[in-house]
Amino acid sequence: MSLLTTLARLEAVRSGRAQPLATVRHRHLSDRPMVVVPLTAAGEDGAPLAAMLGTDRDAPRLHVVAQPLDRDQRFAFLAALAADLLPYLEGYGDDIEQIESTERDPQTGERTPVLRELCADAPQLIVPNGGGIHQLGLLGRSTRFRRTADDADAGPYPVPTKVPLLGRWLTHLRERSEVPGSSLLLAMTALLGRHWATGQSHLEDQHLGAQLAWIAPPPGLSGAEAALHAETARDRRGQLLCPPAGPATDPRFDEKLLGPAVTRHDAARAALRAAPEGDARAERHVRSTAEEVRTLLAGVLRPTWDQVWQGIDLLRTLPPADHLPERWESDRWSYTGHRERLAAGEPPQPRYDDAVTAARKLAQREREQAKVELQEALDDPLAMAECRLAGEAFAGTVVHTEPAYDTSGRSPKPRPLVTVRTDDRPHADPGREVHRAWGAPRPDGGGSATPQKAEIVRFDPADGTVVLRLTSGMGRRREPEPGTVPQPGERVCFTLFELTVRQSAPLPDPEDTPWTHGGPPGTAAAPRPAAAAWADDEEGE
Repeated sequence: MSLLTTLARLEAVRSGRAQPLATVRHRHLSDRPMVVVPLTAAGEDGAPLAAMLGTDRDAPRLHVVAQPLDRDQRFAFLAALAADLLPYLEGYGDDIEQIESTERDPQTGERTPVLRELCADAPQLIVPNGGGIHQLGLLGRSTRFRRTADDADAGPYPVPTKVPLLGRWLTHLRERSEVPGSSLLLAMTALLGRHWATGQSHLEDQHLGAQLAWIAPPPGLSGAEAALHAETARDRRGQLLCPPAGPATDPRFDEKLLGPAVTRHDAARAALRAAPEGDARAERHVRSTAEEVRTLLAGVLRPTWDQVWQGIDLLRTLPPADHLPERWESDRWSYTGHRERLAAGEPPQPRYDDAVTAARKLAQREREQAKVELQEALDDPLAMAECRLAGEAFAGTVVHTEPAYDTSGRSPKPRPLVTVRTDDRPHADPGREVHRAWGAPRPDGGGSATPQKAEIVRFDPADGTVVLRLTSGMGRRREPEPGTVPQPGERVCFTLFELTVRQSAPLPDPEDTPWTHGGPPGTAAAPRPAAAAWADDEEGE
């Protein structure tokens, strides 16, 4: 936790209301997000219980497993879920953009222009909290390898055709959610936590109702009072007025309501099996007990459903950050690539990555993390304030400029000296390179800002002045282009970190994986953790 976040949490405790951590929205929000609220059976992490989903806040759709331990009911639930989700996930592939890029010829090394197809938009799933992301990942892991009735070796328990396809999509979304800055699959608690600091711990922020209570408390209540009410208030039956966001249910709800209802449903199914064929009364009893379970679960899920949409409304009050389109384009490429792999008939994602693939994923996530932190600092003064508090940046007002030149080369180069007065305390050692973050214009006068480098000449903590020598971003002429040198009275900000993310070192091709990392794929089976065996098959159920 950064110093600024700690201060914001302390201020939230003092004021009784959550404090902003951002002035702009740092994650993409779709115009038509798919909200998914999953629920699992207590003690059975891999047994889905219900899911409420939809793109219309006033018309959620509910899918329920009346008996989570019944294989047939689970597969029927997954088939219904696939029929609901897949049209949304696949519906963004019709609108295509042609993007021109270059590819390097592996033989000659020459670059040739090529046209690539990119989906103009992509789907977005929003779940209540991190547990919801984990649950969707489990569903994807346990279904993408399932055999269907169309397979030659279907086995004794084939699943509907759409179920493995849904598993592949959920697996892709789960993996993409681990890339910093990605917005294909988001947890509402993480979204709100990035933009507001509450007066409670990060663990307590995983309760969506309590987190929203701090951000928008009811009239007459402080954030702490509203959060306590959201976490503990119960009705006359002893049930929570604000059920947890899941995916687990409240133990008292399981004991008093859900457990007895499932028992009655099991008894009705047993009576139907013992009754003569076509017994209408027994069939009605099974349907009524199943509807009882459905009604109970709908009552538990609906408050969380409304809270997710409340969070979306709060986030939409913030203007989008400048770098959001760039990160969303990366998500669109990821979505497009997965569609192409499905269309090409490639096999499902493997259970375990080979060494090169794992290293590439790790390098990508490290690179994206650095990029997100950099872009957020450039987009948001509050994010930049964290860098300034850490001594990695400083902002101030220009008080003096002095022309100077580098005469060591064939022709003199402009190297003006700029004196900045700041209240910050940067790690400004003489000779250290800094980068201008605010107010760096292009020398040609058009487009967005160009990176401008400078070198620290002197820093005087007594009067808070930093003397800088500009070394780039002033054009190619003997005199700096107009507007490229900050003038007295101008507000500027310089960072002690680069404004571009460096690429990681290249990795070998998978077939060239050294033997120290398992050898080429397929030469040796990777050891399989026993804890993951449940995802391979369900024959032991």
